[in-house]
Amino acid sequence: MASFNQFGNDLHTGKLSFNIVARRKLWYSIAGVMILIAVLVPVLRGGFSFGIEFTGGSEFEVSALSSQDQAPAADAVAKVVPAAAPKISAVGTDGIRVQTDQLTKTESRAVSEALAEAYGVDPAQVTSSFIGPSWGQDITGSAIRALLTFLVLAGVVMALYFRTWKMAAAAMIALLHDLVITAGFYGITGFEITPAAVIGFLTILGYSLYDTVVVFDKIRENTREDGPESRRTFADSVNLAVNQTLVRSINTSIVAVLPVASILVIGAFVLGAGTLQDISLALLIGMLVGTYSTIFIAAPLYAQLRENEPGIRKRDKKALALKAKATGTSLADVPA
Repeated sequence: MASFNQFGNDLHTGKLSFNIVARRKLWYSIAGVMILIAVLVPVLRGGFSFGIEFTGGSEFEVSALSSQDQAPAADAVAKVVPAAAPKISAVGTDGIRVQTDQLTKTESRAVSEALAEAYGVDPAQVTSSFIGPSWGQDITGSAIRALLTFLVLAGVVMALYFRTWKMAAAAMIALLHDLVITAGFYGITGFEITPAAVIGFLTILGYSLYDTVVVFDKIRENTREDGPESRRTFADSVNLAVNQTLVRSINTSIVAVLPVASILVIGAFVLGAGTLQDISLALLIGMLVGTYSTIFIAAPLYAQLRENEPGIRKRDKKALALKAKATGTSLADVPA
């Protein structure tokens, strides 16, 4: 623990420094590859798998079972609707959920009876529900509107808070990076995108944005401290801010990821709670990706967006000259 504290202290004082900003092409390349995989693989697999809440359809649940074997459910549905491709999953420790495309009332009644017979339970233990396509379209529209509204409001607030659109642009690009990769993970693994997953997407965007704001606040603090005699370039100040907040970002991520991983493992896979699986999976992937984007995307991108401003170029030139004078080397030998 003492060595880790010393590590954090050295990063904060600048005694130890990782040159993250200067290696931005490497981080951009890694992010680009991840985004490419997140987009192409789901397309090659046939697209995303959306939950019944988005697509509409019929749903059946059989409760109080002694066995959660899914084969009887598949056979029961096939007897009534041979063309159906049911999605079957365990619910809790003694239930089965069966989802199909939209069925008629007669077909739904027949499927319920077939499921009761297949599992040897009372028909009252089989419940059925129907979600129409129009309701699914409304849910889809609401999810898209919620996402767009979040991004627009977050961008406006960032621009007003930091008084520069470039910080807001860097933060929004990092958020889109997180969203694409998290959603892509669902497409790659075949996990369903449900309303709970969408809630998870919005939550991790808020988490990533908070982490980015902390780093940007430190960048603003460092650049304000850079007086006329400072030997730090603008990129140096940004890089120092990233290093100063690096340990905090790591600690925050660990503290956040551990309980989410516990919810995913215990709540979803042990208890069989599908909603917990949907939201915790989005949170787990999004938090990990969000930590990466804050450190390796948002901060370096902000430095890049400002490096060609006349004021920044003039300041960097003077800082490099002072650095060369202090070290007794020529300006050409001082690393930018």
